[in-house]
Amino acid sequence: MEQVPESGAGRARALLRRRRANVQGGRQHRHEVKVTPEEEAQLVRLAELHRVTVPRLLVESALSRDRSETPTERRDALAEMFRAIRLLSSIANNVNQIAKATNATGEVHDELSATLAAARRTAVRIDDALDGIAT
Repeated sequence: MEQVPESGAGRARALLRRRRANVQGGRQHRHEVKVTPEEEAQLVRLAELHRVTVPRLLVESALSRDRSETPTERRDALAEMFRAIRLLSSIANNVNQIAKATNATGEVHDELSATLAAARRTAVRIDDALDGIAT
């Protein structure tokens, strides 16, 4: 299983990586799989969908422990969760600015409803991303 760095640019690079990480000593075994043109098209489409190479797709699919989620699918769910958390952070900043203006002037700004709705939608996205990771 691929190790994802704790934080920083290395983590972002690992989440976007198409190929599997190098292993010490290299990979000693090779397998050849023959497929029909239709199967090839399906494999290429799935690999592009998951943003991985066909060999990585095949290995992850075959070696997935629970057969319901590959490491790439888990990575994608984590990436979505991080995007949603960054969005929620931006929304929280907007709420703070609106609250500051409301406290200073005593009037509620029109943006408050839209900002709170965006916060609710983002919270749902985070819940969905967490559900994707937990299952």
